[in-house]
Amino acid sequence: MTPQVQLDAGVVTRCRRRVHLEHDPALRDAPKSPPDPTGQQRRADAGEHRRAVAAALGRFVGSDLVEVPQDVPAADRERATAAAMAAGVPFIWGAALPRDPVGGRRGGIDLLVREATGYVPVLVVRHKVSDPGQGARTSPLSHPLPGGSRHDPLRKVRPQPRDQLRLAHAQRQLQAAGFAARGRATGGVVGMDADVVVWHDLEAPNWPNSRTALSEYDSRFADRLAVAAAAATGAEPLARPSRIVECRSCPWWPVCEEDLRRAGDVSLVVRGEDAAALRKVGVTTVDRLAELDPGTPVTPLVGMLHEDAVILARAWQRDLTVVRRVSRMDVPRADVEVDVDMESFGDLGAYMWGCLLSGADVGVAHGYRAFATWEPLPCDDEARSFAEFWGWLTDVRLRARARGLTFRAYCYNELAENRWLLGSAARFKGRPGIPTTAQVKEFIQSDAWVDLFGIVQDQFLCAHGKGLKTIAPAAGFTWRDPEAGGENSMRWYRDAVGMDGHPPNPVQRDRLLVYNEDDVRATHALRVWMTSDAMDDLPFAGDL
Repeated sequence: MTPQVQLDAGVVTRCRRRVHLEHDPALRDAPKSPPDPTGQQRRADAGEHRRAVAAALGRFVGSDLVEVPQDVPAADRERATAAAMAAGVPFIWGAALPRDPVGGRRGGIDLLVREATGYVPVLVVRHKVSDPGQGARTSPLSHPLPGGSRHDPLRKVRPQPRDQLRLAHAQRQLQAAGFAARGRATGGVVGMDADVVVWHDLEAPNWPNSRTALSEYDSRFADRLAVAAAAATGAEPLARPSRIVECRSCPWWPVCEEDLRRAGDVSLVVRGEDAAALRKVGVTTVDRLAELDPGTPVTPLVGMLHEDAVILARAWQRDLTVVRRVSRMDVPRADVEVDVDMESFGDLGAYMWGCLLSGADVGVAHGYRAFATWEPLPCDDEARSFAEFWGWLTDVRLRARARGLTFRAYCYNELAENRWLLGSAARFKGRPGIPTTAQVKEFIQSDAWVDLFGIVQDQFLCAHGKGLKTIAPAAGFTWRDPEAGGENSMRWYRDAVGMDGHPPNPVQRDRLLVYNEDDVRATHALRVWMTSDAMDDLPFAGDL
């Protein structure tokens, strides 16, 4: 007997291979990666946001809002939702929509609103759903009905395909259950600002190739349903493993990585579209890619040059972490140097700024220091720690200038540091010691702020990735903590500040300080190595 497969809305934006793995009974007990703490925090924050929206909506509509209990079995929630719809309840929160065994759908939606002829789905998300502009159709949260919407003169829709596909899934469930409002399929989204509902016409041809959100959803869902059904029945898999960006946070990566390494799959070197393009012309393995002529492309690539792909494959064969792309390295140096590494916790804030001062004497003690807050983020004490960091860094810069010495500060991948430099200046504007946004911009746009990641990207070819934890060991650096890593640091932080109902753990604070110090020392070691004679012994891409 063929097992019945029912999928939720998430599958349409999920990797096809992951859908297979989730439904293959032979892999039920396969080892998986631990939960991603960043993702866990995002989900927790989203849950709090939804609760806040539900409370606000309840104040607006009162007894017209009915909430489906969340602490009961799924079948009971589905029955409660169906009963509320049958009774014509105006607003239903936390809806668990009736399962669609014919279509293979299951799932729920944050809010159902009743129009004259049936129900319309509304999604509540913790991200922006509009931008300044005009043309979006919105209605106030106090009256969240599509019939009362207007063309908003202050907002334009921010493209969020995932949101529309989730609405399309709910729309198909409502249709299957016989509760969907008649007419054009419509769905709403309440975003981070939580003041309006942005309405989407799910039948408007505003997707690539003039497709609608519904038609795009139908195509993707049919594909994922076939993938899941094949996995559940033990048929020939319809989705093979291939390394993509999402692999970094996927719990199934250990399973796929083992398969890919066993096969020597080409996606170990080139990812996504490029791996697919190479497979189409018969280049399925790293070894086959390494055999190609670097100067003769066999198919267009979008992620990297053909020559780089071939050289990376050859480096992979030799287990080389990095090879030089250039004959002579160019890393800006200065008389006075500071290595900087910031630690943040999800979107809640930056709790630590670590610095390593080296170079000429400017009357400030050399070595590592950290500016941190150990109050759970977000908190006012974050302003104090940021102000102390900025004040110390500015003092070192001014002292260097007064002595006629050059100054540079280094980080590894400035996107993270710049985000919190600018964000902290804006959030804590006007508080003691906080720089203006203009002062921060002047610094990060100057020659004094150096992104070592950008230099690595330009001057090295990296066969195993460009992360600091991958590249710094090539320079001879090792982290003292064998579990050092971004994901683990999130877990340590939760313990350090007592986020999960436990008392703060000072041992984990010390662990985070050691971790941060090693990160700045790794940055320092890497740039010293890149400007040393050791580069002469490093393989040159042209020689491969």
